[in-house]
Amino acid sequence: MSARDPNCPLCQEDGGTLLWRGPHLRIIEVADADYPGFTRVIWNGHLAEMTSLSTHGRDLLMRAVYVAEETQQSILSPDKINLASLGNMVPHLHWHVIPRWRGDRHFPDPIWAPPRVAAGAESEEWKEQRAGVEAQLPRYRNRLVEAMNALLWH
Repeated sequence: MSARDPNCPLCQEDGGTLLWRGPHLRIIEVADADYPGFTRVIWNGHLAEMTSLSTHGRDLLMRAVYVAEETQQSILSPDKINLASLGNMVPHLHWHVIPRWRGDRHFPDPIWAPPRVAAGAESEEWKEQRAGVEAQLPRYRNRLVEAMNALLWH
């Protein structure tokens, strides 16, 4: 059984829509209309830093991050993918895997920066592109689960 912190939101709940769960980590989809496909890879036990993991744990966690990134690239075709492990607000080990497009509200800045485009003021081109990405989300979710299940056998 992994250590839990009763005051940690990622110990108490999934942290988003659960896509896949294994004994050591889980992958969730973040509900963010501006960033379809925004995914988090979350270590199940309460640890704050990568160096708190064993070498095997680090390898497993990063392989899951790479699976999410590769799946986003192949299905959603973003212009860029941002990877971040911050933990300043929630000191529970997790990685953000964020597909980015030139038309998104923050591009080229991080999504946590002030937006360059006000909500609702996005270009029609980006709105159409985002709708196309959203239509690919079921395929993305299925492929991600397949890839994570395959990862367990290697």
